[in-house]
Amino acid sequence: MITATQLRAARALLAIDQRELAAMSNLSLQTIQRMETSRGIVRGQVESLTKLIAALDRAGVALIGPEQISSGGGRGVRLKVANKFMR
Repeated sequence: MITATQLRAARALLAIDQRELAAMSNLSLQTIQRMETSRGIVRGQVESLTKLIAALDRAGVALIGPEQISSGGGRGVRLKVANKFMR
C-alpha cells in the first residue's frame, strides 16, 4: 500500500514531475493526478497500483510502511541507492 503523501514524496525525491512518473509507470497523467489527490491510502485498480509501485522501485525508491522499523515510526519513503534520477 502507498499513501498519496508517500507518492508525492517519492516523486520529489526523484525530482520528476507527474508526466515523467506516468511515463515510467505506463499510466495516464490523469491516473497519477487522481492518485496524488487521494486522501490517505491510494485506491485504484490493483494493476495500476502494481505498475506504480514497480516503477518507483525500479527508480530506487523504497516505501516504508507503518509496520516497518524506522527511527521516527510511521510511513515514509527513502532512496535505496543513488540513481540516474538524482540531479
